[in-house]
Amino acid sequence: MPGKVYAIAEHWEGRLKNISWEAVAFGQQIADVWGGQVTALLLGSGIQPLAEELRQGDLAGVLVAEHQKLKPYNPDAYVAALRQIVQEDRPGYVVMAHSYRTIDFGPKLAAAFRKPLLANCVGLGPAEGGLRFLRPVFHNKLNAAVHLASDPPHFVSLQAGAVAADKARRGCPVPVVNRQVSLEQVEIRRKQVEIVEAVKGRVDLGKARIIVGVGRGIKNQESLKLVEDLALALGAEIGASRPIVDNEWLSRDRQIGSSGQTVTPRLYIACGISGAIQHLVGMQNSECIVAINKDPNAPIFSVATYGIVGDLFEVVPALAKKLREEQSE
Repeated sequence: MPGKVYAIAEHWEGRLKNISWEAVAFGQQIADVWGGQVTALLLGSGIQPLAEELRQGDLAGVLVAEHQKLKPYNPDAYVAALRQIVQEDRPGYVVMAHSYRTIDFGPKLAAAFRKPLLANCVGLGPAEGGLRFLRPVFHNKLNAAVHLASDPPHFVSLQAGAVAADKARRGCPVPVVNRQVSLEQVEIRRKQVEIVEAVKGRVDLGKARIIVGVGRGIKNQESLKLVEDLALALGAEIGASRPIVDNEWLSRDRQIGSSGQTVTPRLYIACGISGAIQHLVGMQNSECIVAINKDPNAPIFSVATYGIVGDLFEVVPALAKKLREEQSE
């Protein structure tokens, strides 16, 4: 039965987070299979400019709940506001990105409706009477197919990077509706003491359109120059598998995988990466994957769009040289 899908948008320091569009894209996928339309939910204070940005999506509309108790973020006010909106509108699905913030308030919101939170999903498909969601289990070695048998609303979070933000469809500007929420009686039990800035220079690979990944096949730190040359020719960021980071050849913020970042670039080139499952879960949703490995049986080829069986010390310099030649013409 067609219905409403609500996607919760996140923001930080006056900017929409990229995962907001990932949640919208996932909501659109749900609506495509289940029926209905997606509405974006935006909570905070002084957030009208962000609503203007969101309204460019292919949505039914944007609901904006502004209140002084929603800034800075705190789970008590967030859950109270969302609970009021969900109770009044009765959406079929409430979708959110699986982030540090939603890990904080998501379970409490779902519990308020005596519902489960289906967390960290990576995909979906049709099922009898509804939808079937995929979520990783056993340290990402398997995906479990889960059907929510209870009555709506259903609460679902999406693994960061599982759906690319640029997959969110855009359309004509949609209405922005301001919703009044009553939070005067809500007790705020958490106080923000200070904000500790992240280390400057940290790389956000989640925003990279092209990534050149490097694994233990590079053999030594000095050989990273080959990968750096290829990345420079492509205008790409450099990512790494865990052994490279553990050896301190590259910084921790460049690690891709279950214990690093999840990425969905347009192009991912894996150089000397065998393809352990812990790495694959962090990059397998890339739009195009090119694997370079001398082992024809390397697991990386199971997810590759194109595979090159060869010595990276020959293939990578040849690729970089050819790119420089093309650019100089």
